Amino acid sequence: MRYERSSALFRAAYKVLPGGVNSPVRAFKAVGGTPVFVKEAKGAYFFDEDGNRFVDFIASWGPLLFGHAFEPVLEAVISRTRKGTSFGMPTALETELAEKVVAMVPNVEKVRFVNSGTEACMSAVRLARGYTGRHKIIKFAGCYHGHADAFLIQAGSGAVTFGSPNSPGVTPGTAQDTLLARYNDLESVEALVEANAGAIAAIILEPVAGNMGCIPPESGFLEGLRALCTRHGILLIFDEVMTGFRLAPGGAQEALGIQADIATFGKVLGGGLPVGAFAARGEIMKHLAPEGPVYQAGTLSGNPLAMGAGLAMLTAIEEDPEVFSRLEQKTAYLHKGLQRELEATNLPFQINRFGSMISVHFTDIPVRDFDSAATGNNPHFKTYFHGMLDRGVYLPPSAFESYFLNDALSYEDLDLAIESAGAAMRGKVTR
Repeated sequence: MRYERSSALFRAAYKVLPGGVNSPVRAFKAVGGTPVFVKEAKGAYFFDEDGNRFVDFIASWGPLLFGHAFEPVLEAVISRTRKGTSFGMPTALETELAEKVVAMVPNVEKVRFVNSGTEACMSAVRLARGYTGRHKIIKFAGCYHGHADAFLIQAGSGAVTFGSPNSPGVTPGTAQDTLLARYNDLESVEALVEANAGAIAAIILEPVAGNMGCIPPESGFLEGLRALCTRHGILLIFDEVMTGFRLAPGGAQEALGIQADIATFGKVLGGGLPVGAFAARGEIMKHLAPEGPVYQAGTLSGNPLAMGAGLAMLTAIEEDPEVFSRLEQKTAYLHKGLQRELEATNLPFQINRFGSMISVHFTDIPVRDFDSAATGNNPHFKTYFHGMLDRGVYLPPSAFESYFLNDALSYEDLDLAIESAGAAMRGKVTR
């Protein structure tokens, strides 16, 4: 494929945007080459500025459950736009969407809307600290909760030591309140809780990890976290920005049968518009301003365009609950096909899948946490990514990201991806 227009646009963007992008993964630094600049999209496909068509396996990183330019969402946004784009005042739409969330998601009674997943997770942690009167949180290596300071922490040297900032601008003081555990390792969490007795406000995690590839929780892991939190008065926060309304109408809590104390949402909830939310039982949410002392606010929170898009998306899910089984079947079909094609190459690989999330890791060890996922960040992945790209299949340009399938994908699209994977890894494409 030719990328002359994309290349020119990237050079122009580089002059006025840091790194030429507004989110780092878009820059293709992990895989090399020139980022693809999108011109338009419909259904399972997007078209770049050079006129190339791609089968899309990221779906805007998860929000587009039904595919690009989904008519109910488009109509909702267009109709709301004609009535005004933002008011900074309450609207009936906010209540309608909140009622949908409360009806669909287990164990939540009240919702606060924000503008991004980062905002939702940041606010959920603040609420947990305000509710418990404790300062420390536990997060997991490889789980991404946005770019708030509290989440940009790398590991310390042991259970008693603190983490350290992994980005300039994050203070050591902030890092002292964030403890890092290993995903799928309950013992690492228990050690942290024991070493910091009475000091931990919350444990936050992706119930199905999506930012080190797709990594499902192992049997007993979430159950153990739930029991540990209940025993020690710690709030369990599920970051469902990716999994919410994607794995089931009630998200991972429904799909896995585990109840969190606070859940955060984004992506599907906004139907492609910038939306985030956090939700919990009333006894927790009453601590939030203006009802309680924990402050949180946002000028564009609950804006009518985002609320309209979200309401249209959740209504579509309510009216078509079979979408989840269709997506799971398509993802299973893709898994089986990729397994067959990649086995024929004799290269080491692992495929992880849960619901409509899937990832391929070029490693010979099971991928169950960040350290094992990192072994798949190698030249094989770059060959795979560019081989697929050159055949019109767009995957996440990073070895640490999950694919997100959308319902507009046909089995012919899946067959193209399967065939392209085999051809790419048999060395038929060189770069």
